[in-house]
Amino acid sequence: MNANCAFDYSADHNSPPVFAPGAEQKWLIQYLPLVKRIVGQLSLQANQVLDREDMEQIGLMGLLESLRRYGEPDEQFGSFAALRIRGAILDELRRQDWRPRQVRQQTHKIRDAIRDLARQLGRPPQDEEILKFIGLTEKEYHEFLQADTCEAIESLDELLQNGHENFPERGTRLEERAITERLLEQALSQLDERERIVLVLYYQHELSLKEIALVLEISDARVCQLSKQAIAKCSRYLTER
Repeated sequence: MNANCAFDYSADHNSPPVFAPGAEQKWLIQYLPLVKRIVGQLSLQANQVLDREDMEQIGLMGLLESLRRYGEPDEQFGSFAALRIRGAILDELRRQDWRPRQVRQQTHKIRDAIRDLARQLGRPPQDEEILKFIGLTEKEYHEFLQADTCEAIESLDELLQNGHENFPERGTRLEERAITERLLEQALSQLDERERIVLVLYYQHELSLKEIALVLEISDARVCQLSKQAIAKCSRYLTER
């Protein structure tokens, strides 16, 4: 291997890159803040199952897998790695059944009730109307919005991670690099401006939903609603394309 290069390729360009001794560790250290930001995104809803240290270790494994798939990082690597870091953590949370069945059932029950109310009113209901119709406290409603949005984010993450399977030009590793970024850009193009900003802040700037609410100066509930709307549009686009 060339001593002046951080990694080398075998004759088969689909093979993973082989890093020089110490190069992987250097990149892991450099991108550790990305792992920490993503753990911060997910920790509010996940800390009942995994503590931050465990989540960071899983995230680092996702980062390492990203490096070995991608090769030497460039300006696009952060977006490529972020999705896989988040996916690695979410996979472990799903494996541990981090959202108990009772919570999932309650989320589906509230979601169905909101749909029924929307049909009765002939329009999307206001938060106050939802609280009165279902008999929820503000705290319970906020917990529902968080759980509902997290489910939607997991679904979109899965679509983005698996989306490259539908691309006919998947043949080379170099082509595979940009697919996730292309998918996200194409999906974002289907959104209204405010919806697009929410997902850009979440996926490209790794802000948590609470941080996005502060940046946009809107309520946590409104961020959850915008996220859900945006994710539904993106998921529909990615599924139907």
